[in-house]
Amino acid sequence: MNFLILGVESSCDETGVALVRQGKGAALPVLLAHALHSQIAMHQAYGGVVPELASRDHIRRVLPLARAVLAEAALPLNAVDLVAFTRGPGLAGALLVGAGVACALAAALNVPVLGIHHLEGHLLSPFLSADPPEFPFVALLVSGGHTQLMRVDGVGAYALLGETIDDAAGEAFDKSAKLMGLPYPGGPVLAKLAERGDPAAFKLPRPLLHSGDLDFSFAGLKTAVLTQAKKLGGALQEHKADLAASTQAAIVEVLVKKSLKALAQTGLRRLVVAGGVGANRQLRAMLDAACAERGVRVHYPELQLCTDNGAMIAMAAAMRVQAGVAFPDRRYEFDVRPRWSLHETLHERAA
Repeated sequence: MNFLILGVESSCDETGVALVRQGKGAALPVLLAHALHSQIAMHQAYGGVVPELASRDHIRRVLPLARAVLAEAALPLNAVDLVAFTRGPGLAGALLVGAGVACALAAALNVPVLGIHHLEGHLLSPFLSADPPEFPFVALLVSGGHTQLMRVDGVGAYALLGETIDDAAGEAFDKSAKLMGLPYPGGPVLAKLAERGDPAAFKLPRPLLHSGDLDFSFAGLKTAVLTQAKKLGGALQEHKADLAASTQAAIVEVLVKKSLKALAQTGLRRLVVAGGVGANRQLRAMLDAACAERGVRVHYPELQLCTDNGAMIAMAAAMRVQAGVAFPDRRYEFDVRPRWSLHETLHERAA
């Protein structure tokens, strides 16, 4: 079997294309090649993502990236058997670029097309790693505006355990960084600065840490960071590393303790962490230590696949088809879902 899937990701500010070969029988799909272009440099001048600019840049990048992926895999375009794309959630204009290109390519090749949920891509991305997980597991999804804990019993078998009720962890990193005057993209800059600071320097809140449920809330932390920054005034620059470290410590503690609570409630002994915040060194270190103490296995995507990428979209498509929970077809009319809950995908036939 040599079923080849081309995946296209364009939900926000990264254009990703990848080629995956579906596994034989129960074997996992194999990543053959992937290419990614980040728009960080373009958006830095504006302090955040400008949707119209993001969409235009996707148009410029997606086909050259597809050619690069096919060249790396030493395969012609007509070898592709299925084209997958990110249908949502994300920026509407950016999603439309990827969906339009994917459906046009599929129509030209007369092969099926499949729309994939962006978060499912992140959720299944650890299966691309050298140490893939096994079902069932608890998943901590920390990607951009999403923070969720889920029980995952198989492909398409997801149960929501808890989620953010306001700001997500990624938003808390980015917004706090902006309040400190750090450049875009704020989250990674704050994490780097925190390495030089004292995480106990400022007493910041851990919202919902003792709520008894598995939901998250980080809006109050952002407000506390703003208050502390105003108190420091002209001394902020001198204490910025300490404030960054204290902010990171608050976010990470909540994520770790809620993840451990989810493991205890479900009785599962395996944790998967996925999404951009999953690359945070402090989060990984604390989860590794806490899980090792409890005899729990913890899995992450490879660092290069923590951010948005085409590999996770192609992988999710391959695993959905292989598990018989997705039915690609040749309907090339398409729509996108800028706001799309993951649970809606469980029994929905993708466009």
